[in-house]
Amino acid sequence: MGVPKPLTHEEIAESLAELPGWEQDGDAITRTYPIGYHAAVAAIVTIADRARRVRHHPALDLRVDHLRASISTPDTGNRLTAADFDLAHRIDAIMAAHQALPLD
Repeated sequence: MGVPKPLTHEEIAESLAELPGWEQDGDAITRTYPIGYHAAVAAIVTIADRARRVRHHPALDLRVDHLRASISTPDTGNRLTAADFDLAHRIDAIMAAHQALPLD
């Protein structure tokens, strides 16, 4: 499978433009979803299952009223790759299914 190729600054900007609500935070992309605690717990189980299947895992921070996801690729020295943006799309779909409200 090999080490993923890090994205250029231009590729990162293009990929972020396709992911409303996500932003670059250093060497990661992050998004905070307003969602109730119990709904977030259910979403985390689904996110963990999808992450296992694609072999790429986000950092998840659960609070009472929101869930924050952070994604980077450790194999590239935490530089962003296409896998990070693919996982972000998957997390958006999961959160939408769990009725998270988008942040504007």
